[in-house]
Amino acid sequence: MSATVVIADDDPDIRALVAIAVARAGLVLLHSAADGAEAWNALSRHRPDLAVLDVSMPGQSGLELCRRLRADEALSGTTVVLLTAGVDQQSHEAGTLAGADHFLSKPFSPKALSLSLAEIAEPRR
Repeated sequence: MSATVVIADDDPDIRALVAIAVARAGLVLLHSAADGAEAWNALSRHRPDLAVLDVSMPGQSGLELCRRLRADEALSGTTVVLLTAGVDQQSHEAGTLAGADHFLSKPFSPKALSLSLAEIAEPRR
């Protein structure tokens, strides 16, 4: 069975690219959210194997969502991938403290993202 994914990014073009990468990785996209509130609803409802979250979104950021996932017993096992334009040490530390499992930098190549997601999801298959 393929790993399931919820993605969240406020940029529709980025969401579309991530959705393509998810499909190419052979994963199942359950929901594509435009903001943190919609993402939390989808994460709570679907309980995916993997969450791909933009760090900077209106409402709730990817960091806030990550912290909420880690605090929720039913969702704490979800693998979290943060998409971030911030590649500095401080950004990585903030993500690590929030409980993120992986970081992928923007901009990204859809092919590289697809390969990364397939590798990240491999233990879930």
